[in-house]
Amino acid sequence: MRIAIYGAGSLGTILGALLSAHYPGVELITRNADHVHALNLEGARIVGTLKGTYRVRALLPAQMEGTYDVVFLLTKQQDNAQVARQLKSYLSPTGVLCTMQNGLPEAQLQRILGPSKVLGCAIGWGASLIAPGVVEMTSGRDTFVFNLGLPPSGSRESLDRVAAILSTVGTVVTESDFLGARWSKLVVNASFSGMSTVLGGSFKEVIDDRVARRYAQCIVKECIDVAKALHITLAPIQGKDIVRLFDYHTRWKRWISFHLIPIALGKHRELRPSMLADLERGRVSEVDAIQGAVARHGREVGVKTPVTDRVIDIIHEIERGEAVAGHHNLARFAEVCH
Repeated sequence: MRIAIYGAGSLGTILGALLSAHYPGVELITRNADHVHALNLEGARIVGTLKGTYRVRALLPAQMEGTYDVVFLLTKQQDNAQVARQLKSYLSPTGVLCTMQNGLPEAQLQRILGPSKVLGCAIGWGASLIAPGVVEMTSGRDTFVFNLGLPPSGSRESLDRVAAILSTVGTVVTESDFLGARWSKLVVNASFSGMSTVLGGSFKEVIDDRVARRYAQCIVKECIDVAKALHITLAPIQGKDIVRLFDYHTRWKRWISFHLIPIALGKHRELRPSMLADLERGRVSEVDAIQGAVARHGREVGVKTPVTDRVIDIIHEIERGEAVAGHHNLARFAEVCH
């Protein structure tokens, strides 16, 4: 079986390193030439909540040959159309692409590759690329869970194959309602990844600042309201019902959900969002694919998302060099979250 990790940055390097111990032919593919060189020379070094050095095979996209049975996709979504067209010729006749991206990428990928060629996987753990060949896992080891799902018209045989592969390195949860799982992950990304990016730090910057935490709570509420209007049932995250915990209609329930946030996200305090890493490197972020997805669906169903919209505005300003990340940005939310 030929397996590729396409977009072997922080998350992809950890996944590829662990899979390589069970499937020696796994190929880690990235455009980062320095990272490829370090991985091939010294192996993938993982630090943080997971530690170890793993022998891996890394390639530049131009070095890919033949076809693959499974491609795990972890690139940025703004490149999805181009990447999907490029990867189409690299999938074997029974091959499948499993996207582990944030947001809601499956529909676009299915339009390009075909309905039976795409699976979706939501992951709730985080990592940071801290040097070529060196990745820090920033979430607790027990968060190493893969929420695997079958988009409409997807192949059940492919789902079982991918589930078997991922079960060698972590816990696999096969979602009967994958859209609900996708939206649950979207809630976390839209709120805490968004606010962390605006502040220029890790999740703990939001958790420990009561004002920032309140604004993130507002975004969680907006996401839940949009999902309800779309008749989407949010899936539990690590066994926790996020609607029951964080939806509110009274001041008392709002107070409770506010104080539950540090407990619920305690294992992710050190997580730095990939959007922030993109901004720090002068790249365009995925804000339109993550927060933008919530806002677009909100407009479709008539649910206002003012705090989410403000996050989008600020991140785009940072991209254009018109603003900088930092706690001073909190003042811009006072008028939209009360």
